[in-house]
Amino acid sequence: MGNADSKLNFRKAVIRLTTKTQPVETTDDAFWDQFWADTATTVQDVFALVPAAEIRAVREESPSNLATLCYKAVEKLVQGAESGCPSEKERQIVLNCTRLLTRILPYIFEDEDWRGFFWSTVPGAGQDEGNDDGARPLAESLLLAVSDLLFCPDFTVQSHKRAGPETEEDMQSIDSCEYIWEAGVGFAQTPPLDYIHDLNRTELLKLLLTCFSDAMYLPPSAQNNILNRWVVFFSSTHNRHALPLFTSLLNVVCAYDPVGYGIPYNYLMFSDYREVLVEHAVQILIVTLEHEAGAAAATAQHNLDHLDSLSASAMEDKELVGPDNLFVNYLSRIHREEDFIFILKGLARLMTNPLIQTYLPNSTKKIQFHQELLVLFWKLCDFNKKFLFFVLKSSDVLDVLVPILFYLNDARADQSCMGLIHIGVFILLLLSGERNFGVRLNKTYSVRVPMDIPVFTGTHADLLIMIFHKIITGGHQHLKPLFDCLLTIIVNVSPYLKSLSMVAANKLLHLLEAFSTNWFLFSASQNHHLVFFLLEVFNNIIQYQFDGNCNLVYTLIRKRNIFHQLANLTSDPVTIHKALEMKKTTLARISRTNSQETISMDGSRPAVPAEPGTLKASLVPIPAIDKLTEKAQVSEDGTMVCLQHNTHSPQMTADQNTHTLQPQTAGDQHKHSLQSADTNTSGIAGASDTLSLPVLDSEEAFQPESGPSMRCLSRVSESATDWNPTPDWVLSWKSKLPLQTIMRLLQVLVPQVEKICIDKGLTDESEILKFLQHGTLVGLLPVPHPILIRKYQANAGTAMWFRTYMWGVIYLRNVDPPIWYDTNVRLFEIQRI
Repeated sequence: MGNADSKLNFRKAVIRLTTKTQPVETTDDAFWDQFWADTATTVQDVFALVPAAEIRAVREESPSNLATLCYKAVEKLVQGAESGCPSEKERQIVLNCTRLLTRILPYIFEDEDWRGFFWSTVPGAGQDEGNDDGARPLAESLLLAVSDLLFCPDFTVQSHKRAGPETEEDMQSIDSCEYIWEAGVGFAQTPPLDYIHDLNRTELLKLLLTCFSDAMYLPPSAQNNILNRWVVFFSSTHNRHALPLFTSLLNVVCAYDPVGYGIPYNYLMFSDYREVLVEHAVQILIVTLEHEAGAAAATAQHNLDHLDSLSASAMEDKELVGPDNLFVNYLSRIHREEDFIFILKGLARLMTNPLIQTYLPNSTKKIQFHQELLVLFWKLCDFNKKFLFFVLKSSDVLDVLVPILFYLNDARADQSCMGLIHIGVFILLLLSGERNFGVRLNKTYSVRVPMDIPVFTGTHADLLIMIFHKIITGGHQHLKPLFDCLLTIIVNVSPYLKSLSMVAANKLLHLLEAFSTNWFLFSASQNHHLVFFLLEVFNNIIQYQFDGNCNLVYTLIRKRNIFHQLANLTSDPVTIHKALEMKKTTLARISRTNSQETISMDGSRPAVPAEPGTLKASLVPIPAIDKLTEKAQVSEDGTMVCLQHNTHSPQMTADQNTHTLQPQTAGDQHKHSLQSADTNTSGIAGASDTLSLPVLDSEEAFQPESGPSMRCLSRVSESATDWNPTPDWVLSWKSKLPLQTIMRLLQVLVPQVEKICIDKGLTDESEILKFLQHGTLVGLLPVPHPILIRKYQANAGTAMWFRTYMWGVIYLRNVDPPIWYDTNVRLFEIQRI
């Protein structure tokens, strides 16, 4: 009965507030205490008992009462932070004020006239504090109070005091670095678990996240120069708890193990309060780690002094200058290998959690905040290059790669998961800019996860290529802007791939065959770039990894007609017109049924579209690949030298490759492209139609007028309905096609393979593969071209994309309670599928 009476009294107080047209005095404590004293309402109760319409009504009709309510609630939090909440009643007041502010703040932010309210000073506030500068803005008082409360003994952390009043802990002099929530980076002790502390921390973090969500109510800005005042102050030197807070959040996330003791269905028997805390901790981390370009200043030395006294120091020397966002600063300065191990193992464990398979269905708890984990991993790699190099120096990077590929494959047909696929591709683009990533991909893939891909024996590179092929040929139509990124990743790693499987080789040729059809090439002004990327992949492998790639060489020989057709691409107006007419006819015949590719793995899960009614947050467009990356050339010692940024990345690469060849090689290129009937090319031309090589069991036949590939191509070209190709346009890029290396390979090997087939009467491919495996093209191929890597480069466009994606995920994940539901957010649009 007591709880019911408490809710009734709270509801009556809300009604009184909405019906009062006259301002209520701030000194009327009897009225204001109704909202937080003698009540026992949960955050869900507050959201139910304070309807959105009534908050807006008070905001419009009684603005002074709403302002007083916010001020009085913050005042109670400040008092609780100063006293340390020694009594249960004070703790309840703090929690009630926290929940009330969490409910009200979004409606403050959505009104442009109110948005600056918390950053204005309240008359009479702060005078008792002896502050020479006068009153603090209400926002600063709120953030500092919440920071103090997150390290309040017996409320959010375990008390260190001994028995007796003389050891009472003073909140103003407390060293919060001794109260870090979890062992890990910068802290060696493991505090005892207390679910009450976890619940209280979660409430306070929820309020912090709501404060930071001011960014949701501003439209996306191309300049990306709008600083979040809440985050700026919270992560500045004004917050004396910045270091222990950052360490606590990071350690709580990386130390969390959702499997626990491994007892089946344990998560159904008792509540895991730590999971809710971890989810909010990672959300706070990714929001506070939003770093504005160019912001740099000397860091706060007094905060770093705290870590020097700890046995597990996590930061580098104090002389280092870093950004004035202390969270970014601290993250960028982690450098100990044991800390990197702790972080990487923790993140990999959580990312892999949704992939866990058990004999008992649903017996293991599955986390749902993997998108936030991907953003955190991105920020770690982007801000801390030592961490990036640590990740890539061993095969541990594959523990992150496999779950990312799983997410990409699992979400490729789901319109509500387009952001998840983008962040996964961005991470792989960032990793692929480093040589070690390509080298690590050569490790044999032995882990079996539930993905609907063909059964194969090969490496992680084969897995990556097959998943990318799935995304391109069977993904959602909104993924079209990512095709350049996907192929760029393959280009970046291709010089280091030692042995592609036959399945992966066929996937690459399958894509080239689809992308090089006339009607597709002529359908949009940028479509031919995809062909350039794929030709660059083949050139890299042939020039740098020929010896181990007999499967790919065999596939190139079998599919050599693709290269002949490209070399002899006709560009007269009649041909262009026929190709575009064929496009209309072909697309009309495309089957709308899903086709199955070969045999899927046991327990695989085919991609499924979003269920009806699913909500999704809109995203700003990503920049083009030439704006998203910068070129770097790999020198002989393995270092990379940045090149001048070019406009058309694939074509310029072709130009550079051509210029590195010897004069006679350039002449050969012209000769092979025309396929003249002289002795140098007769072997290729003559054998192209007569030589029939055995078809491998693992090889997938490509049907050019049906199946998912044609659906994919129709999506790529459908946006370019007004495009009118011309012969001059075709010639402008056809002359730059980097075909010389492949044509030289075919010129040498096709006659030899044809002779073996005729002489030995071969009926299977094993002898041919054995011949190719032991063959060599030393001295026969053109001079190797320089290895060109397209490295990710940060820019305003991607920064805004990350902001909209990050807040969209946080909006959709916080449904209990629905903090921002039904408020007028402007950073993105919420759409129902």
